[in-house]
Amino acid sequence: MLAASVTSFSPDSPLDGLEVGDAPEPVTPEHWTTVDVRAASLNHHDVWSLRGVGLREEQLPMILGTDAAGVAPDGTEVIVHGVIGADGHGVGPRERRTLLSEHHPGTLAERVAVPAANLIPKPAGLSFEEAACLPVSWLTAYTMLFTAGGLAPGNSVLIQGAGGGVSTAAVLLGVAAGLEVFVTSRSAEKRERALSLGAAAAVAPGERLPQRVDVVLESVGQATWKHSVRSVRPGGTIAVCGATSGDAPPAELTRIFFQEIRIQGVTMGTRDDLAALANFVSTQDIKPLIDSVHPLQNTQEAMARLLSGAQFGKVVITV
Repeated sequence: MLAASVTSFSPDSPLDGLEVGDAPEPVTPEHWTTVDVRAASLNHHDVWSLRGVGLREEQLPMILGTDAAGVAPDGTEVIVHGVIGADGHGVGPRERRTLLSEHHPGTLAERVAVPAANLIPKPAGLSFEEAACLPVSWLTAYTMLFTAGGLAPGNSVLIQGAGGGVSTAAVLLGVAAGLEVFVTSRSAEKRERALSLGAAAAVAPGERLPQRVDVVLESVGQATWKHSVRSVRPGGTIAVCGATSGDAPPAELTRIFFQEIRIQGVTMGTRDDLAALANFVSTQDIKPLIDSVHPLQNTQEAMARLLSGAQFGKVVITV
């Protein structure tokens, strides 16, 4: 079958280790099944894999991809939950939690094997391309807003960075849930686009907000951490899902303990969270924002788009 795999690590030039070609058919242990992939979306996790973070040389080649939408053997249209081993389904209670493409082959392929319990029905109102955006970025945004952040209608949130999959998802989900949404971006164009999605305000990085917010969604790290700590209200929460600009500088611990700020790490979410997210976007008629769509054989081009940072929304691969 055709698949996009990391075949070698290149921290400085990650595309050098990406190859699209023939790969073995997936193996399905007991309680596992296969999904014929119709679409998958790219994530920064794929970039880290190409740079050698989270993988070892002896695991190569490894098929990339942590999310997908496709068709199960019985013809059901499904979304794949890419967290394996979180609760023992299909792997046993002692296997540590991993994401697809870390220990088990990923979703950038014609077929992928997953525990049968990891399949969620695809909402009829979403295309395969739209549904493929949900399992990683959208699930992470949903968890940060409503599980880690505990936000409710009328609350406020700052989303650091605009244009990426998590940030655009958070804007759309937050607006639909009745939150007051603030966004930062270095790009004036991206700030304008965030406003068009319903954000209350969009400011340059580091710019003072009209008010302190209940929750900050932090995925940038070093470049925005100080601003995040100074933008959240006393007793508020900073939900962290990544650090694309590197680890944070001095942690501002004095401000954090004195103002009783809670720091909460987030890695995607549970299957139940994904099911709730799918139901939410379906009932609220929310459409994931797609930046561009590329066929599987053009994964190099798609990954280059993600690496450029120019995207606004999700970069999607179709099979």
